[in-house]
Amino acid sequence: MINKKVKRIEQPISALGVGCWNFGGDWDNSNDDKSVEIIHAAIDLGVNFFDVAPVYGWYHSEKVLGKALKGGLRDKVTIASKCGLLWDENHKTRNDLSRKSILEEIDGSLSRLDVDYIDIYQLHWPDPNTPIEETAQTLLEIKEAGKIRHVGLSNFSQADVEKFEKIVPVDCQQGLYNMLERNTSSYHNIPLEYKTEDEMLVTVKKYGQAFLPYSPYMQGLLTGRFTRERKFSSTDIRNENPKFFGETYEKYFSGYEKLAAFAAEMGRPMNEICVNWLRQKEEVTSIIGGASTLKQLEGNVHAMTWDIQPEEMEIINGIIEPFRYL
Repeated sequence: MINKKVKRIEQPISALGVGCWNFGGDWDNSNDDKSVEIIHAAIDLGVNFFDVAPVYGWYHSEKVLGKALKGGLRDKVTIASKCGLLWDENHKTRNDLSRKSILEEIDGSLSRLDVDYIDIYQLHWPDPNTPIEETAQTLLEIKEAGKIRHVGLSNFSQADVEKFEKIVPVDCQQGLYNMLERNTSSYHNIPLEYKTEDEMLVTVKKYGQAFLPYSPYMQGLLTGRFTRERKFSSTDIRNENPKFFGETYEKYFSGYEKLAAFAAEMGRPMNEICVNWLRQKEEVTSIIGGASTLKQLEGNVHAMTWDIQPEEMEIINGIIEPFRYL
């Protein structure tokens, strides 16, 4: 496994992480025993970074990760969880980064994960109704109390990052980033107040922050698991992604087809190309890759064993150039 070290975080972090969203049951083909097996296998293969959130499976993903880490595995991993995304009985979410909410959420996450501290505590989405000063001071408070070690921001504008920096260090940023979503303006129809490649990566390099690209396979599209007709079950949360419908989906799927054709020429699977394209960027720390099977996990890890060559990277970048701002 390749590990990366950034200025703001003392422990090296595996260049491949595991995103735990699908362990919560929101995606097709997941169950707890299989999820625990994948987590244990990942650790055995050298993965030490796990990204989770209360909203993934409506608390369930945190519980699964906590269960998997029992028996002495806690000290072998870096846990990144989140706060600020709450929901009602109908699972309608709202953003809340108030002091009261954060203090309640951190204790809830610690309990579900069954740990004494969280390595990187991330704000899931901005909350326009709470002053940044209130949120930042609360994060500083729980950091000084030893409940968290590092602060991370997910999906924040870089102007807001600078405001947080005046009160509490921002050690990590997370943003939507893959070969077809480089500076995209929305995620699941939620507007994004940042351009990942043009803005976020610049700030990350400036401060020596960790950068965690999420959705590296564009929720599975870039792995080859989709068809042009693209059918999910009625319970699959990817039905809520408008990029998987109509003319927009046709554009993205055509981009995937061109990449897949070149991958065949290279003799490499698409999932490994997705991982390497990200890993070979200086600013990328750990790629949050989902894995629903041991085979998928092993394939992701295998991507750590080879590099895309410069002439291959030039062709890939030519294919994806039309998607720079899509």
